[in-house]
Amino acid sequence: MKEFVVTAEKTIEFRDYQEPALKSDEVRVKAIVSGIKHGTELTLYTGQTPFIEKSFDPEYRLFMERTPEGRGFYPINLGSWLTGEVVEVGSDVSDFKVGDRVHGEMAHRPTNVKKAKNLYHLPENMKPETALFTDPTIYALTACHDAEIKVGDNVAVFGLGVLGLMAVQVARLSGAEKVFAVDLFENRLKLAKDFGADEVFNPRECDAALEIKKATNKKGVDVAIEISGSYSALDTAVKSIHVSGLIVAASYYKGERTLNLGGEWHHNRPTLKSSMPVWGMPHRCYPMWDLARIEKTAIRLLETGRVITDPIISKRYRYEDAIEAYQFIYAHPDQTIKTLLDYT
Repeated sequence: MKEFVVTAEKTIEFRDYQEPALKSDEVRVKAIVSGIKHGTELTLYTGQTPFIEKSFDPEYRLFMERTPEGRGFYPINLGSWLTGEVVEVGSDVSDFKVGDRVHGEMAHRPTNVKKAKNLYHLPENMKPETALFTDPTIYALTACHDAEIKVGDNVAVFGLGVLGLMAVQVARLSGAEKVFAVDLFENRLKLAKDFGADEVFNPRECDAALEIKKATNKKGVDVAIEISGSYSALDTAVKSIHVSGLIVAASYYKGERTLNLGGEWHHNRPTLKSSMPVWGMPHRCYPMWDLARIEKTAIRLLETGRVITDPIISKRYRYEDAIEAYQFIYAHPDQTIKTLLDYT
């Protein structure tokens, strides 16, 4: 069995791995298809992550300088959501049997061992590829919850990768009166229109904040969801908000850059929220909502077709061609939105 690991920046190698023995509460899953996260995984692949130099202390909730003994971030595995077939179950597992199709958060590799409680049955009417969108839907749904979207609100979504395209759809489901979408790539803007955005703007061709203000009778949107990871997009989101509006930052920002806090930020008094459903973050409506409920809701949205995913899949690679897949995603962000690895 071969798994691939990132051994250095933009360097992937395939290595042998050993199949561990199952514990009583675990399940062994043979992979069918997995989905690459173009945001988080690419920061690990390219070395644009704070984990290169620091480690996150869960008690202090701070990134701390690594000790000399703890330095050396690579090699690491990559992974996101995977769909597969159960090939072995532990002695205490009753919810799954051999032959069941399941999905959950797993590493990109031919087999994974997971605790049964962390897996979901693949619904009979759901394609294996559709289940891979559970992860981005979790993030998009949490961002829309943090945005507190109400019936009649005007919403702008900045960044139309998978999460942004999911957020456009969930914002509409949440009752948004108008949804504006902003991105640099025309193929993504077209998809946003197909998914219900009223107007789309390309910052290369216009002042997106000004156009949003014009489209809202000079007032601006009630809430902007920034999900691109671009500091310039965050600046534009601040400018697009009406007085005392809300910006939800739901992306992974890379590197450092000065934000302009002396202009619209100072004079329009908006609120900025960080959105993150994992890393021990409680839902802002806890205990009514938690991560488990968010995950189950995301799966229902996919199962019932209330969010659409097929047009977002841009490329598929054989698992053996994973090196080529990551190289292409990095080199051609304009041509890729969601990339899959096929194990069959």
